[in-house]
Amino acid sequence: MVVQRAPSVVLVTGTSSGFGRAIAAALRQRGHRVYGTSRNPTAAARDLDTLITMDVDDDAAVVAAVAFVLADAGRIDALINNAGLGCAGALEDTTVEEARRQFETNFFGVHRVCRAVLPHMRERRAGHIVNMSSLGGLVTVPFQGMYCASKYALEAYTQALRMEVRPFGIHVAMIEPGDFATGFTAHRYITAASTPDSPYAARCRSAVATMAEDESATTDIGPVIRAAIDAIESDRPPLRYPVANRLQLALVRLRHVLPQRLYEKLLMDHYGAG
Repeated sequence: MVVQRAPSVVLVTGTSSGFGRAIAAALRQRGHRVYGTSRNPTAAARDLDTLITMDVDDDAAVVAAVAFVLADAGRIDALINNAGLGCAGALEDTTVEEARRQFETNFFGVHRVCRAVLPHMRERRAGHIVNMSSLGGLVTVPFQGMYCASKYALEAYTQALRMEVRPFGIHVAMIEPGDFATGFTAHRYITAASTPDSPYAARCRSAVATMAEDESATTDIGPVIRAAIDAIESDRPPLRYPVANRLQLALVRLRHVLPQRLYEKLLMDHYGAG
């Protein structure tokens, strides 16, 4: 496929697997110059122009990575903040340290990279920023509350950023995937207190099993890739790109229609958390 506009220099975080790697590969096939990042770049970089070691939790690493791309390519036209991780467990069983780990990557990691890239984009008065949110930023899942909280925060952040940088010619959007089969499932961490002794043990175990089952059911991540392509190639990208099956998209719409008790019952029944 040939890019309709001039090829862009794109920085994509979290490209060792999953959405990040697939998006980076698709962008490169379309002629874009793609720089990927990973905190542990053990995977081959064949889908990228350059793979950079970068931990979004580390201020110095982020500044160094962005500086490298600017020195090497001369500009950054688009940023896709894809790096993220998931935490599961009852909120009572979640320590402050575990909660901080969740927010450090999913929220503050995005903020770090945006702050490093924005001065350059402002100076050029052009750029696209795409944040990988989640339907979990719109619909709260029991026993994945801290993950959802990090995505709710990212939703607010992205909306505010979009309005703040628009006068500088910078476009901001977010992708909101539902459940897809990626490495996210295997890398989800369970809180240390989520043991058989926890009063939440059985319900938490059921919820996490359902999460994994739902995620493994959809293997075609093409819709997420196409959303990312549109978000950086469009002259006027929308704020949101919700990408999920019909049932999950219906749940998003129903949250403002159904009585709260009924809506919660639907979710709790689905996840075996009743």
